Amino acid sequence: MPKTLALALLLSLALVFPAPTPAQATTVLPPIDSTPVPPPPAWLPEVDAMYGQVRAPGLDRRDFGPDQWWQVATPLLDRKAGFRMEDIGRSAEGRPLRHARWGKGKIQILLWSQMHGDESTGTMALADLFRFLGEHPQHPLVKRLHANTTLHFLPMLNPDGAARFQRRNAQGVDINRDARMLATPEGRALKGLHDRIRPAYGFNLHDQNPGYRVGDSARQTAIALLAPPHNAANEVDAARARAIEVAATIRIALDPYINGHIARWDETFNPRAFGDLTAQWGTSTVLIEAGGIEGDPQKQQLRKLYFLGMLAALDSIASRSHAGTPHALYRDLPENARPWPDLRIDGATLAIPGQPQARVDLLLEFRQPLTWQGGTIEDIGDLAGENARKVFDATGLFIVPASDGSGAPCPIAVDAPACFHLSRDPEGRDVVWTLVHDLDPARPLPGPGR
Repeated sequence: MPKTLALALLLSLALVFPAPTPAQATTVLPPIDSTPVPPPPAWLPEVDAMYGQVRAPGLDRRDFGPDQWWQVATPLLDRKAGFRMEDIGRSAEGRPLRHARWGKGKIQILLWSQMHGDESTGTMALADLFRFLGEHPQHPLVKRLHANTTLHFLPMLNPDGAARFQRRNAQGVDINRDARMLATPEGRALKGLHDRIRPAYGFNLHDQNPGYRVGDSARQTAIALLAPPHNAANEVDAARARAIEVAATIRIALDPYINGHIARWDETFNPRAFGDLTAQWGTSTVLIEAGGIEGDPQKQQLRKLYFLGMLAALDSIASRSHAGTPHALYRDLPENARPWPDLRIDGATLAIPGQPQARVDLLLEFRQPLTWQGGTIEDIGDLAGENARKVFDATGLFIVPASDGSGAPCPIAVDAPACFHLSRDPEGRDVVWTLVHDLDPARPLPGPGR
């Protein structure tokens, strides 16, 4: 099943973009380390097969706002399903910050999501988790979690940012860099909840740039994990050792799906970040970052993997089965490498009226890389050898200024919005392709013969 899904995604992508060179291809490769990965949990195939029954409806796009989220989530957080919910604060613009609790076990676990407003995969996966817990009380996994853990959820910690689908809150502050100062109401709410419940385990749920690669490979990072250090010396105390074991169980569960596409986040201690400071406060903390799978622009496949990974982690805590899991399964993961830019256009001739023509390559970044929205020119010139997620050979075509609707031609310059034609002639009369800010994945780039 996972191999079939991966092949389908790659085939669908090939219809949109020309095939990249071998050095740029993203493929599922054999393990890159020598530590054998154990089989995934025995319950995984069954829960995978029933995912369609627990996937929360109404969250098909990843840019949903707080009102839409709570319309989906509130019915799932019913008291009859074992949930208890309370308001624990207000955002900078007055939106509610809500804490949901489920379970009767002694092990306290805190999960918080979307402290960056445009990082919503974990929030979608939490809705699926709510439905699984609430609608399947007799499932052995649910019964084990209910008996042995108490789960505390603080979903969509940054509703003001989510309303704008932006990283920072309404005050312009990065909440994940506010753990030390606690200047934001959202940061204070998370710290207050943490102090009240004193969780043994914590899950910091994020998304990362889909341009990140696994180590020095061309493989795109689908999921990155981190057991954050509690000090600058990067020491491993008992709490962090448990976090490393739990992170390793996530890797074990997801390896059959995205082998070779799991990385480890940078372990540099940040004294302002919540994950690092919750580790310092004694909580075994695991950071989960959803990167990207080409052909999954709304991260719906990653949402499922996120859900399964969280379940595996929670079950390992409830059953205490993470104890003794080899740390090498976490340590062997390559670190995220520097993100690759999104698109490189090679070999075209720049034709700007009043200037001499020049053979150049273009490098472009997109504000929303998975949906190819908000393109900006990153570099112009000889860019051979520069990495990019997608590469297009435009040899024989001319780059001609387009108009964004204002009537005047757009500038073609570094840091300018992407706004140009690819034309067979330097005057732009025979246009074969146009990019004005957003790329339409349904409209293929011109191929051979053009």
